Amino acid sequence: MPNITTKDGASIYYKDWGEGQPIVFSHGWPLSADAFEDQMIFLANRGYRCIAHDRRGHGRSGQPWDANDMDTYADDLAELVTALDLREAIHVGHSTGGGEVARYIGRHGTARVAKAVLIGATPPLMLKTDANPAGLPMAAFDDIRANVLADRAQFFKDLSAPFYGANRPGAKVSQGLRDSFWRQGMLAGHNAVFDCVKAFSETDHTEDLKKFDVPTLILHGDDDQIVPIVASALLSSKIVKGATLKIYAGAPHGMCSTLKDRVNAELLAFIAQEKSATA
Repeated sequence: MPNITTKDGASIYYKDWGEGQPIVFSHGWPLSADAFEDQMIFLANRGYRCIAHDRRGHGRSGQPWDANDMDTYADDLAELVTALDLREAIHVGHSTGGGEVARYIGRHGTARVAKAVLIGATPPLMLKTDANPAGLPMAAFDDIRANVLADRAQFFKDLSAPFYGANRPGAKVSQGLRDSFWRQGMLAGHNAVFDCVKAFSETDHTEDLKKFDVPTLILHGDDDQIVPIVASALLSSKIVKGATLKIYAGAPHGMCSTLKDRVNAELLAFIAQEKSATA
C-alpha cells in the first residue's frame, strides 16, 4: 500500500488516483479516505489527481499512541504534500478534516494551496465557551467519549443514523452506507478515536481561518446533526475573507455520500471556475 513515514515514525496511508491538478481530501472522524471515494472517482475521471490519506490512527495508517491532535494531523498533511511535491493543490476537508485543512493552512501557509473547500466542517470551534456561546457543551463530547469506551462498535452503528440523516422521516439511506461507516470506524485505533474527540471539539481554528488567502468554498447542511451549522459554517464564512457559503436545505452531515451528485457537481464547478480564473 502507498504510504509515507512521518518524522515521528507514523505510517500514513494514502490513495493517489488520476492525473492533473491535485485535489487533496481530509476525512472526518472516525472514518478514512474511503469516505471520499464518490468525490475521488468522479473528479479523477475528469482530469484531476485525487489524493486522500487515512489520518494517523485511522483506517490503514499506523496507530501511534501519542500525538493524536490537530497540530500533528496538520503536520502529517504537510509532510504528505511535500513528499508528493504537490503544488497548486485544492484542499477539501469534511468535518474533522475541515479542521485539519484549517490548521494546515494556519501552520504551513498557502504556498502550495490553490484553494480550499470546507464541507460540514468543525471550524471555528465546536465547544461552547463564553466566547463561543453557539457551541456544544462539554457534556456532549464527554458522552461521545463514554460511548467510545463503553461499546464503540454499537455506538458507531447508532451514530451512522444521525450522521447520514437516516433518522429523519422519509430518509432513503441504504444499510450498506451505514455499514460502510461502521467498517471505517472500526478500522481506527481505539485510543486514536478517543483522543480525536478532544482534537475536533476543543481546537479553536479562528486564527487559522484568518490566514486563508485563497478562494474558499464552504458547504454545510442546515440539518447537520453532528456539526450544527450555527456554530460552524455560519461563523467560518464570516472569518474567511471572501468565502463562498452554500447551505444545503435539509442536508445531513454525511452529504458527500447522500447528496454525492450535487456535491460533486459543486466541487467541479468551483474547481473549474478557479482554473479559468488563474489561467
